[in-house]
Amino acid sequence: MKPILTILTTCLLIVGPAFAAAKKPNIVLILADDLGYETIGANGGTSYKTPYIDQLARTGVRFEHCYAQPLCTPSRVQLMTGIYNVRNYVDFGSLDRKQTTFAHLLKKQGYATGVAGKWQLGREPDSPRHFGFDEACLWQHTRKSTVHLDTRYVNPQLEIDGKPVDYTRGEFAPDVVTDYVCQFIERNKDRPFFAYYPMILTHCPFVPTPDSPDYDPTSKGSPTYKGDPKYFGDMMAYMDKHVGKIVARLESLGLRENTLIIFTGDNGTDQPIVSLMNGQPVAGGKGQPTDAGTRVPLIANWPGVVARGVVSRDLVDFTDFLPTLCAVAGTPVPADLKIDGRSFLPQLRGEKGQPREWIYSWYSRKGGPTAKQEWARNQRYKLHANGAFHDIGKDALEKKPITDPSPEEIWIRDDLRKALDRFKDARPPVWAKPATKLGE
Repeated sequence: MKPILTILTTCLLIVGPAFAAAKKPNIVLILADDLGYETIGANGGTSYKTPYIDQLARTGVRFEHCYAQPLCTPSRVQLMTGIYNVRNYVDFGSLDRKQTTFAHLLKKQGYATGVAGKWQLGREPDSPRHFGFDEACLWQHTRKSTVHLDTRYVNPQLEIDGKPVDYTRGEFAPDVVTDYVCQFIERNKDRPFFAYYPMILTHCPFVPTPDSPDYDPTSKGSPTYKGDPKYFGDMMAYMDKHVGKIVARLESLGLRENTLIIFTGDNGTDQPIVSLMNGQPVAGGKGQPTDAGTRVPLIANWPGVVARGVVSRDLVDFTDFLPTLCAVAGTPVPADLKIDGRSFLPQLRGEKGQPREWIYSWYSRKGGPTAKQEWARNQRYKLHANGAFHDIGKDALEKKPITDPSPEEIWIRDDLRKALDRFKDARPPVWAKPATKLGE
């Protein structure tokens, strides 16, 4: 009997870790570009059709108060590191190479890590791998357009695992990168994987998609930066279609039950897009510190794990994603990272968790010693570092600061001032000057 027990024990020691790794949940994080809260049907948006995203919301959890930074790179840096921009933001288009990302932490737990879509975090050839990604299919990594104004849509210029690839037969970049995500998932179906998809859609230029009747496969790109806003609805529908494509691939591979899908946006919708939400027009506010520039959709879906419903009170900001993904993967966040985020995994499960009392933001597109905008807020009230105090519930565009606060509002204002004071000396001296400018 003893030899048999020894053999069984040895087999368990060998197979056990692999079995445990296989049980780790997969994670797909989808970050749409320039997509405000008001654009999604599940959030009350009526201007566009988003059936696949709405289905994720109906069968998962939808947050009503998730806030990004007002612009893409600041949001991406915050999302990937779990740290407020005041402590680690360098410049537009850059991520300080000393930073630890969620990809690093998940990779250490045995996850295959892949990124596809818009990069904008450093032009170094090894940048994606340096920040923890095994595989990458990217627009705006090391390359600059040499043939036309914009290379992100029709006949794109991309890089796959660091190698330049030019498409010239009418390909549409979102198709290429979504297919890459699906292929990454299939390649890693037998191990836990983390697919990070910072989408190219719905950023301008606003152009026809392959589903538009006037799609031109010979196009050399939009002749103007913004393109034509009439195509924004087509781009919304195409973005939603690609979310559905990823879900379908997970289902076909039998992976859906063990995969957490998170969908959000990197900042508010661009100008001049105006959308209807709950019967009211909402103008895109990308780049602005208002809700129109910072409030984004957040939907999570994981069959059998994520509780169905709406989280209508709890605040989430982009520092919270890193600790949440680590909690999902069962890996602790190293204390020496000193992150600012907190996990919202309990809320995904329908539990109370430790919801935030406030959100802080330090925002400067180009970095530098001081913020262009700095504020702290709770769900309803917002205090800027310059003293402007707003009731967002009544004044979403922050046009009329409160001049005669009630006793309760004075208490709230003082509490938000304490939140701001926590970061008074948080800006590292090493980043007192902006780095070299990098174009969008």
